[in-house]
Amino acid sequence: MLYLLADYGATFPPLNVLRYITFRTGGAMMTGLLVVFLFGPAIIRALRIRQGKGQPIREDGPQAHLLSKQGTPTMGGLMILIGIVVSVLLWGNLGNPYVWVVLGVTVGFGLIGFYDDFLKVKRSAPDGFSMKWRILLQIVIATIAVYTVSRIGEAPFSTSLAFPFFKQFVIDLGWFFIVFGAFVIIGSANAVNLTDGLDGLAIGPVMIAAGTFGVIAYLVGNAVFADYLQIHFVSGSGELAVLCGALIGAGLGFLWFNAPPASIIMGDTGSLSLGGMLGGIAVAIKHEVVLAIVGGLFVLEAVSVIIQVAYFKLTGRRVFLMAPIHHHFEQLGWKESQIVMRFWIIAIVLALIGLSTLKLR
Repeated sequence: MLYLLADYGATFPPLNVLRYITFRTGGAMMTGLLVVFLFGPAIIRALRIRQGKGQPIREDGPQAHLLSKQGTPTMGGLMILIGIVVSVLLWGNLGNPYVWVVLGVTVGFGLIGFYDDFLKVKRSAPDGFSMKWRILLQIVIATIAVYTVSRIGEAPFSTSLAFPFFKQFVIDLGWFFIVFGAFVIIGSANAVNLTDGLDGLAIGPVMIAAGTFGVIAYLVGNAVFADYLQIHFVSGSGELAVLCGALIGAGLGFLWFNAPPASIIMGDTGSLSLGGMLGGIAVAIKHEVVLAIVGGLFVLEAVSVIIQVAYFKLTGRRVFLMAPIHHHFEQLGWKESQIVMRFWIIAIVLALIGLSTLKLR
């Protein structure tokens, strides 16, 4: 919205600053933070009143959670979503199709998560939305988004898979790119969802990944920088840095209330939407492989569940004391704060490795 004021820069030169993605990214970050700070307490009070017992706790999870997490309201992702949407609408270039595609994925996955959280609270049970229908809706949203991205970009690169550490090595996936891209978005959303099990555990790495992809999106969308770094240029994708800034700002605001002991839990409303957003950005800027590196912590959480379930079905035994893997460390006696901080450190290291792929080619 404010971006339109840049057209009056000739009359009032200070408005020209709105043309700069970096300035608007900073503005989106601060706006997201302020929106959550201002409206967060009221949202928490309203959710606590309406939910009563709060987030239902799984009986097969860590026993300590039955005491420490009981009564904490869920759906905190609403705070983050509101902060992101307001910030993007205010600071983003709404004429850029990438903005609407990624925002659509974010809100769409957020609505799926919201309905799931709603059913959990309504039934006072940890099982909410049918997994079959939840995945089906995710497939529909992700497929539409990836198809749109493939139409926005220039063929054949718009349907190609690029690899880090290589200058020109790309593989044109053709129509299969839609399947692959949808898998990236859905996988990212559900991996973040599995990571969201401790206070502050998911939101920290999500913000770190968003910061990383904000930098990458800006560079990929700038022809001069892309040429210098010898990375593939994607026209218009730099605007996604504004969305990353909005996520970081709203995430920081949420973390204020989610820091141990949490006043509110993100819930599927937040984890699915933020994971889907990261996946959508990765697909749009052609850095799907780098997402697996930067979001390696989320991959680890998801793989630990897959291994645990598969091995148990085959042998009747478990590889980990409990899955996802952060619960395994809880069972080993690690304190919640230790797990969160150490996982954040891992996320930072992985982010640095992901950024290094921009130059090591």
